[in-house]
Amino acid sequence: MDTPVVDFHTHAGSWGRHGLYHDLDRYIQIMDAAGIDKSLINCIFFGDARRGNDTVASIVDQHPDRFIPVAFVTPHYPEETIAELERAFDVIGAKFLKIYPPYYGRSIDDPGFFHIFEWLDDRGLAVMSHAKSSWDPPGVTIEKRFTALAKRFPNVKWVLAHAGGGGPNQEDAVAAAKAVPTVYLETATERDAYGDIEYIVENAGAERVLFGTDMSLFDARFEVGKIVTANISDEAKQQILGLNAIKLLGLEL
Repeated sequence: MDTPVVDFHTHAGSWGRHGLYHDLDRYIQIMDAAGIDKSLINCIFFGDARRGNDTVASIVDQHPDRFIPVAFVTPHYPEETIAELERAFDVIGAKFLKIYPPYYGRSIDDPGFFHIFEWLDDRGLAVMSHAKSSWDPPGVTIEKRFTALAKRFPNVKWVLAHAGGGGPNQEDAVAAAKAVPTVYLETATERDAYGDIEYIVENAGAERVLFGTDMSLFDARFEVGKIVTANISDEAKQQILGLNAIKLLGLEL
């Protein structure tokens, strides 16, 4: 199947498995083995967001034909976030924002994130995040959470990492995608069960699903394989593997 393959979810940093870490040659070897044309790469592994974004910029400078920058900021330093967002998007050329609520110790709908979302909303940009947190109180659902966020920030595109996280959370994330037109599901997960991709596509629609690997935490070859071998149409596979990301982010490959 001849189609562009864009990895929506990759990391630069020191949690790497598979001998990657900062070895870009090895990174690209695995991308080649998996048939990945471009990787959207972020760096969330430093408390200093500027350092992380500079790491990404350096990788993109070395291999602009393979990597596309993704921004990271943390609400721990609210006085710095807007200036860093402007630098990451306007100077480095980031295509969307990655946030990581576990570092902040609060969930994605905490008001501490709102000044960030207001900035994204003004520009109609996308953000990827975990949808739920281990400390969420009983009764919190992904559908309710993102229905409320989308109402408050209608121009933001919400990408739910790991399609919610597997199991009941995956079902909840699919319900959110059905209820909220600006919610998308990213596919990388270590909790895959037989029929997961088919379930997501059937219930959320292939046009709302984005292929991701979570490299270097997961193995890109496995993550591609579960899309390619899924019992879905070739058209759906093409959308998921790259066409949806190209459309959502306005990429030019």
